[in-house]
This record gives sequence, C-alpha cells and structure tokens, in this order.
Amino acid sequence: MKTVGQIIRAKRESLGLLLRQVASYLDIDQAILSKIERNERKPTKDNIIKLAEILKLDKEDLLIQFISDRIAYEIADEDCASKVLKVAEQKVRYLKSNIVKN
Repeated sequence: MKTVGQIIRAKRESLGLLLRQVASYLDIDQAILSKIERNERKPTKDNIIKLAEILKLDKEDLLIQFISDRIAYEIADEDCASKVLKVAEQKVRYLKSNIVKN
C-alpha cells in the first residue's frame, strides 16, 4: 500500500516531470515537494488538488489517499486503532444524516 507521497513521486517520475517543474506549478519550494514525496512533510488539500491536475491523477482518489494517510498517521500508534475507525465511521454516517435533515 502506497502513501500519497509515494503515489505523487511515482506519477511525477513516470511523466518525466522534474521536482522543480511540479513545485513551480504548486508555487512551493522544490525542497518542500521533495519532503512531501518522502513523507517528511504533509501536503495541504490545495496541494493535493493541484497535484491531481498536473499529474493527471483522479482528484477524488488522490484526496482519499491524502485523508486516509492523515488518519492512519494520527492513530497508528493506538492499540485500539481499528475500533477507533469503526466508531468514526458510525459518527460520519450520523453526522451526514443530520446534515441532510437540517
């Protein structure tokens, strides 16, 4: 299973794009993009949307990878991580159903 950084790097390289080219498109320093690709720094949601555009990736798929990485890194060290995910899924369903009603 790949992280969002690994996905970005692999796609960038397969398209033959240089770090500086993609970083320029994102309006960030290439060192920051390099850290994002190495999972040493987390991208912003705006970065993810722009990366999907320039790298010709499905925006929703890349956002799912981005958000799932954030969640996984947040709870990975917890013994009850699987239980946390199940409860969070229930809460998401509850919140969505209440938003629709309101």
